[in-house]
Amino acid sequence: MKKNNFMEVEFKADSVNESFARVCVASFCLPLNPSLEEISDIKTAVSEAVTNAVVHAYPKGGGVVRLRVELDGADVLITVSDEGVGIKDFKKAREPFFTTKPDDERSGMGFSVMESFMDDVQVSKNGERGVKVFMKKTCRSGLLCEGTYARR
Repeated sequence: MKKNNFMEVEFKADSVNESFARVCVASFCLPLNPSLEEISDIKTAVSEAVTNAVVHAYPKGGGVVRLRVELDGADVLITVSDEGVGIKDFKKAREPFFTTKPDDERSGMGFSVMESFMDDVQVSKNGERGVKVFMKKTCRSGLLCEGTYARR
């Protein structure tokens, strides 16, 4: 069995980079041979996490979003982090329909969406500033290729 594989990338906190993050993660997960449903779930959750960082972390613009993806057996471990303004109340922020930007037509469903598509979602402070969102998805579709990262 091969060792775990990982990749890290950082990009400007700009909404145009959300699609880049989705494609980047989806491409990196291909050695696990995920089903279309699994890859769609992962892309949707990454989209929500990156969008949250872009919209909420840097209200005055600028800033950087960091994305780390690790393949560990059949598990995809994803961390999206920023060094923005942070979240004052993590419990409140995870409530469905809670938003700090109702005037911007935000639905407040970002964390609920992430939780519905991933097996595990954890939200924490990123050091002194910012937020770190950790997500885990196990690709249960099976691994067909010899030499992939997953264990059987």
